[in-house]
Amino acid sequence: MNIQLIKGHFEPNDAIELLTHMIHVKIKYHENKMNGMQNEKDLKDIDARIINLQKDLYEIKKYISSKKQLISLHSIVGIE
Repeated sequence: MNIQLIKGHFEPNDAIELLTHMIHVKIKYHENKMNGMQNEKDLKDIDARIINLQKDLYEIKKYISSKKQLISLHSIVGIE
């Protein structure tokens, strides 16, 4: 089963805003998972994932900010 979350063309600022919100939700999810965790390896893995998401967001913002035309976004979640 697939769920289409995003499909369309967006002004650069709108695309950045939408992607920023989505990535922040994912970061918040990981932060909530860390609460109460004691396994050091799991904590490090989640922390690394949060750092990667933050880096990805930085790169996304930098890339989209350099564009002057509409940004095409497509996001599908596949559920198996």
